[in-house]
Amino acid sequence: MEDNLFVGLPPPLAKPLTQPQDAETHTHKKLENRSTLPPPILKGGLKREKPTEPQREEVAPQKRLRFKMTVDASEKQVAEAMDKIASHIGTPSKFSKASKLALQLIQADSVKPETGHHFFAILEAAMSSKSACTEPALRADYHALFTAAQDVASGFSPQQKNQLSTWTIRAVVGNDLYTDDSFVFSKAAARVREAISSLPNASEDDDMEEAIALAKPGNREWDEHLENGSSMVSSPRKQDEFDPFGLDALLPSLSKKDEKARGKKDAAAKRSVEEEELKRSLKSTREALISCLEIAARRYNLPWAQTVIDILVKHAFDNVQRFTARQRDAIEKLWASIREKQTRRKQGKSTTGKLDMNAFEWLQEKYSNEKISIRHAVGGGGDRRAQQWLG
Repeated sequence: MEDNLFVGLPPPLAKPLTQPQDAETHTHKKLENRSTLPPPILKGGLKREKPTEPQREEVAPQKRLRFKMTVDASEKQVAEAMDKIASHIGTPSKFSKASKLALQLIQADSVKPETGHHFFAILEAAMSSKSACTEPALRADYHALFTAAQDVASGFSPQQKNQLSTWTIRAVVGNDLYTDDSFVFSKAAARVREAISSLPNASEDDDMEEAIALAKPGNREWDEHLENGSSMVSSPRKQDEFDPFGLDALLPSLSKKDEKARGKKDAAAKRSVEEEELKRSLKSTREALISCLEIAARRYNLPWAQTVIDILVKHAFDNVQRFTARQRDAIEKLWASIREKQTRRKQGKSTTGKLDMNAFEWLQEKYSNEKISIRHAVGGGGDRRAQQWLG
């Protein structure tokens, strides 16, 4: 009999089962422990994540300076602004500021047919002095204003458009002749030649009117007419001027014969005004072109401009019949001066003491004395000294 201390004792009891609540708690703890484990590493998780930008703090919007390109103003306010600019733009010291205000009106599309005559008054006041547009300090502002005015010419009347074309010759083309850019200078000279070619021949009446104008320098009204181009012929009166008290309505209507005669009279008066306007426009255009010729001639000391000036003045001389008597005399003297300078350049008598000759004249002078042989100048100087050697 084995010595066993546990012999005769009942077998050990199994561990008692936990209560249902304890089992649920045990299960819940297992789930919590499992949730705390790190997630499994996926295949795409090995890639680096882009660092996120730090969130910027919201900053209060700051005020920015913005230029308003539109003018929220009534037609009356725009017209009043134009009239105010017109009252100041004729003063040279105020022209720069006033012209910039006028440019702002153009950029804001404020120049319309309803306000076109008000804006035309600005241009008219700016050109009240014909020499102001060529002042060195004002050239750029005049050039900018009258270049931009071309874009709003649709709001002007036909007479005003013709006047604007004349002012453009002075303020734009004339100022382009002051440039140091050879391309701009050549283009401006070409515009002057084109304008000269479009002029009609001057008539005896044009010469007579010019002589009368020169004979009356003390007549202030006549001087203003010549300078501003205002018509001396009265325009047809409006209907209310013929009948200021409205008495025509009480009288019997005119017969057809009287109406026809009155229509012819009005048509004749209208033609007379149009003819006078055409004469005035041609006179102003001729004077502007003469001014451009004088500006170009004063720049003859520039070697790169000499050929262009030669061609321009020669063209004016060939079309001298398109100008009045006094202007023809000025063009002839100008062409004589240019020819004298050409001769001095070819003879080397310029102020620098060197041969002042452009490229075209240099080549012309060189090849005018060359002897060209039928054997392609095989001998010295083109003669046939090598004929014996050639056999």
